[in-house]
Amino acid sequence: MPAVFHHARVVLDSEIDRQGHVNNVAFIRWMQDAAVAHSAEQGWTDDRYEEAGFGWVARSHHIEYLAAAFVDEPIIVMTWVAGFRKATSSRRYRIWNAHTKVLLAKAETNWAFVSLATRKPGRIKLEVSAAFQVVDENDEQHVTVLK
Repeated sequence: MPAVFHHARVVLDSEIDRQGHVNNVAFIRWMQDAAVAHSAEQGWTDDRYEEAGFGWVARSHHIEYLAAAFVDEPIIVMTWVAGFRKATSSRRYRIWNAHTKVLLAKAETNWAFVSLATRKPGRIKLEVSAAFQVVDENDEQHVTVLK
């Protein structure tokens, strides 16, 4: 089970804006898709969260755009859990052009753990946090370069 998850995709024509490059909203969608895929890889699928009665909602996103992406380019979204607090988790991302190895964006999402019944935050269940290896600031060197 990977601490740093690699989510591969190809830029779609529908993700291109009037300026001819990927729209910034697509980056957020890629981040969410990568987070969901990483969670599923760790055993926490959408169905499992639903059965357990809890899940995640985004509280904030921070994205630093570094380079543009264009239609049909292969993309790798690298993601990992950077930390857990009582009812929140921080997840980081590096988004790369898989062909040129150019870093397109650095990002972070702050997620809140919520009850699906009440929609209110609650303490993160041990079985959830135990499924993920936290990658701290000192360990991030192995995620800063796409190989």
